[in-house]
This record gives sequence, C-alpha cells and structure tokens, in this order.
Amino acid sequence: MNPDALRKATPEEQFEEVSRGTVDLHSPEDLKKKLQYSYDSGKPLVIKAGFDPSRPDLHLGHSLLLTRMRRFQDFGHTVVFLIGDFTALIGDPTGRNATRPALTRDEVKANAETYKQQVFKVLDAEKTTVRFNSEWLDKLGTEGMIRLASRYTLQRMLERDDFKRRFRDNVSISIHEMLYPLLQGYDSVALKSDVELGATDQLFNLLVGRQLMREENMAPQVIMTGPILEGLNAKLVDGKISGEKMSKSLDNYVGVSEPSDIMFGKLMSITDDLMWRYYQLLSAKTLKELAELQAKVASGEVHPKAAKLGFAREMTERFHGAEAGRKAEEDFEKRFAKKELSLEDLPLSEVALAGAEKLPLTKVLVEAKLVVSATEARKLMAQGGVRVNGEKATDPKAELGAGEYLLQVGRLRAARAKLA
Repeated sequence: MNPDALRKATPEEQFEEVSRGTVDLHSPEDLKKKLQYSYDSGKPLVIKAGFDPSRPDLHLGHSLLLTRMRRFQDFGHTVVFLIGDFTALIGDPTGRNATRPALTRDEVKANAETYKQQVFKVLDAEKTTVRFNSEWLDKLGTEGMIRLASRYTLQRMLERDDFKRRFRDNVSISIHEMLYPLLQGYDSVALKSDVELGATDQLFNLLVGRQLMREENMAPQVIMTGPILEGLNAKLVDGKISGEKMSKSLDNYVGVSEPSDIMFGKLMSITDDLMWRYYQLLSAKTLKELAELQAKVASGEVHPKAAKLGFAREMTERFHGAEAGRKAEEDFEKRFAKKELSLEDLPLSEVALAGAEKLPLTKVLVEAKLVVSATEARKLMAQGGVRVNGEKATDPKAELGAGEYLLQVGRLRAARAKLA
C-alpha cells in the first residue's frame, strides 16, 4: 500500500483519468464514492480484471484493458491480474455463435505463462497481484457448484445476447456454458473486488458478479467496460471511427510481441483520425496533455506526422524499450519517410538451408521476422503483398535456394535474407 500514490491526484482527477474511453460505468456515483473513501482512508481499491488464457499471443486490442489497469495502478490501487485457468476449461461463450472448444490444463498453463511475459510490458510487475481462479473454484466441489447454479434462473441467463441469439436460431447451447457467467461472478466475491474491468461484450458477466456480491451482503463492485479497439485500416466515417475490430485473422492488428520496426511501421500507417482514437485509449499521456497536443496540431505548431511519430514511439518503447523505440523511429525515417530503401541499411537475416536445396518462402519470411507465422505469410502472398527482389510472389508453394534476397511485405516491412 502506498498512501502517497493514492493522494497524488484528487478523487475527481483520478475519476477523469481511469474512466476515459469507458462504454459502460455502473455506476459513476459508486466509483466516485469508492475513490473518495480510498483517498480519505489511505486504503487502496481492489481492481480486478480477468483473462482467460485461450490464446498465446496478445495484440494492442487486448492491451486496452491493461492500460486502464495501469492507470489505476499508478494512482496506488491494488490491481489483480486474474488468470481464468479454471474458467478457460469451459471457454468463454461471449460473442460466440457456437460452443467454444475446451482447452486442456496443459494448454491453459502454457498460455498463462505467455500471458504473464506479455502483460508486464504494460503493468508494473512489482505492484501487480497475479491470481488463478482455480484457487477457489476447484474447491467449490459438486455441492458448491449446484448451490451457485441455483442463484440464477434460466430465463435470466437467456437474456444474454449470444445465448438469446443461439436459442432463437436453434443453435445448441451446452449447460456448462451457462455456468461461465456465474463462475466469473464468483471470482468477484472471492476477491472482494471494488472495481471490475472488461470489454463491452462482457457486460452481462460483470453484472452477474455485482449481483452475487449483493447477495453476499458485500458492497457491489463498480463495473467499467471499454470499447473494442478498431483495426489499423479503420477510418473516420460521419464523424465516427468505423472499421473491423483489431484481429489477427483480419491482419489489421499490432502484436505486442512483434518486432519493434514492424510495430512502429504499422502504427505509422494509420490515419490521423485513428491516431487520436488510439492516443485516447492506449497512451499514458493524461487527457490534459492530449488536449494540448491536439491544440498544437490544430494550430499548425505541431505537424500531424510528428504527433503520429510520438505515438508510434511510445507504443514501441512500451513493449520493446526506449532504445528499440528510438532505433525504430530512426529506421522508419530513413527508409520510408525519406524514400531510402537501401540494401545496406536493411537488416540481414541468415537462414540455414540445413542440407536442403530450397526452403519455402513462407518459412524464410518467418525467419526474417517479416511475419509472425506461415499462415500470415500465405495470406499476404494471396493478397499480392509480398515481393522478392522487387517481383510479386503470390504462389504459396514458392521456394528459395541459396543466395541473398530482398524481401518486402506490404509498404512498411523489408529485410535482406541470406540462405546458405
């Protein structure tokens, strides 16, 4: 507990920062009261956010929640990073049109370790409490699970949009899926959380937790949901950012583990309008600092490109460190802003043939760190986004033999590859 951190900003100032970009807030009055109590008593609030380790890699869209958690953390509150190792065995049905395949314990454990490596690029590891919900859910047992299931009616559970839709369309709903919101709600009871954070599509689950806490005669948690981050190709339409959500499958994402130069280049490709959206949701800058920057851009004192460079550098430094951010900006300026694409300036990747005469181009692209997977490489090749020595390469079965090649992926990624 750090009373000084709790009092470095007034409750009003804290509320303004931690609530920025929220979609649902139940309720503003409750949050203000909790922040005031914390400020007066010197007791930090317990901020909970749950993550089911259903995928090993995270992108910037997933980091929205982490960014909000960090804002609470910087004000001295206790952040609980909850890994849903038990609930991942069920699979969160939120937004699903079919039952999600359950993960094995080994898969959950492996993904959870990867999560921990990535999330502490945003959160302060020394100030973060990591918990696993198997700690209390494994102990529920059959009787406890039945008692928990008795706390909610089938009618109320079918009010959930995805369950309602699947029921209407005669798509099967497994009984165990209906336990998921109850188990997530029970997490809040076990942790005695003051605030639970989640994406807007998690609202139903978060409300269940609020209700279960009331039934336990506990002060109900405040619920805060944030937006789903739009992908790199989103644009301003009729005064509002419009586009598909950030997704690896749509290839409009920025992976938090992607190489620094790729991350930087991707962020420089977004529109100026989307830049401000990303700034608001992801930047560590305060709202006051953002307003000042926007005013300078509007007046012509700061060029929009300079503002975008600042954002790209901030994100790259967050996930790769200050030196990587500086170098990524320097390389970008040299190679793209100044239209200099010199072979000598490009990174060289040495790829071993290991006795083979040729290697698949998809494998070489992965080895050169221009893509994160062969699947991504094949998709980009099909879209005409891959060039070898200046020529488009669209054949997913293409191979390269011994020699040195100029490889380009899209407009912003390039490298040399030496096969030997």
